[in-house]
Amino acid sequence: MKIYPLQFEPILKERIWGGEKLKTYLNKPITSPITGESWELSTVEGDVSVIANGDYKGEKLTDVINEFPVELLGIDVYGRFGKQFPLLFKYLDAREDLSIQVHPNDTLAKERHNSFGKTEMWYIMQADEEARIIVGFKEDSTTNEYVQNLENNTLLSILNDVKVKEGDVFFLETGTVHAIGAGMVVAEIQQTSDVTYRLYDFDRTDANGNRRELHVDLALDAINYKKTNTYKEYANNSNQSNTIVDCTYFTTNVIPLEGNMPVNKKGESFTVYMCIDGAFKIVLDEVVNEYKKGDTVLVPAAMRSFVLNGKASLLEIYIS
Repeated sequence: MKIYPLQFEPILKERIWGGEKLKTYLNKPITSPITGESWELSTVEGDVSVIANGDYKGEKLTDVINEFPVELLGIDVYGRFGKQFPLLFKYLDAREDLSIQVHPNDTLAKERHNSFGKTEMWYIMQADEEARIIVGFKEDSTTNEYVQNLENNTLLSILNDVKVKEGDVFFLETGTVHAIGAGMVVAEIQQTSDVTYRLYDFDRTDANGNRRELHVDLALDAINYKKTNTYKEYANNSNQSNTIVDCTYFTTNVIPLEGNMPVNKKGESFTVYMCIDGAFKIVLDEVVNEYKKGDTVLVPAAMRSFVLNGKASLLEIYIS
């Protein structure tokens, strides 16, 4: 395999709640004023990322994985997942509230959809003054209480509503009822899954007057009715990998980069860098690769030693 950092063509998604910040804030090539998502790195069927640089430019990520699974994914990741790429990376622009939703765990998702579940995390990149999210229940609840409030159109009264600011991180295990609120840009890291059960959509209709499908019955046994703590505190030490989330599905660190930071890996997992602010370079054998805010870069597992350089805030993601 030709070893170098891989970038991808963004997969842009129109959403009823989307806006134009992916262009104005992250310089994505959107053409619609309701662009809600930029899928940065994906192997979801029908939405497979295409490599945008270097020797493999124009090739699908899945094709390169099939040819060089250990070199790209890493020894441990290949041993655990085979040739499946287990994570999905996105930027989201919520001009309006997203629907209230929940994701099933691995067991339910496999049984019903032949998919991974969807454990995910959000890094709030930008937030308007009154931006809020919904994460879980205010207090422990029950199926009956949930259904009663859903039927009475009072679901919001029992859900946990949290004001957010730039730099906040929330970790959502499967089963957590949630919604991203209006007025924020979010970096999202999740298992490779597009399975979502929509519970409530604020009675919105699309351009044709149609309401989006709800999945109330499917969600009943997918929901965690216990109160959960989703907010993550973390250190911000310069030129270090400061751990934010360390779970069975992924590890996410934040790196406040100031100058040079040598990186040495063992070939166990690929590494992804999401540039959430500033600009940086990856220097590999005197070859300099330059990136800016909003860029997402996949470092193959076989690329074991390199240097990060610049003034930037980076999310560093791998599987441990």
